[in-house]
Amino acid sequence: MTKASDLRAKDVAGLEKEVTDLLKAHFGLRMQKGTQQLNNTSQLGKTRRDIARAKTILAEKKKGAAK
Repeated sequence: MTKASDLRAKDVAGLEKEVTDLLKAHFGLRMQKGTQQLNNTSQLGKTRRDIARAKTILAEKKKGAAK
């Protein structure tokens, strides 16, 4: 789980990389679920929330940089 304070400390490029990494991790979890290899399905929700958190902070930073 990534904390919002950790994400806010990153720059825009770091946040974009974090979102990409989280999306890849989420894809891997979905594939594990599809092949019935995923034991802890709550990881899917946690990863999805982490992606949303990172995208929100990224949008805030981009909006702040545009001003």
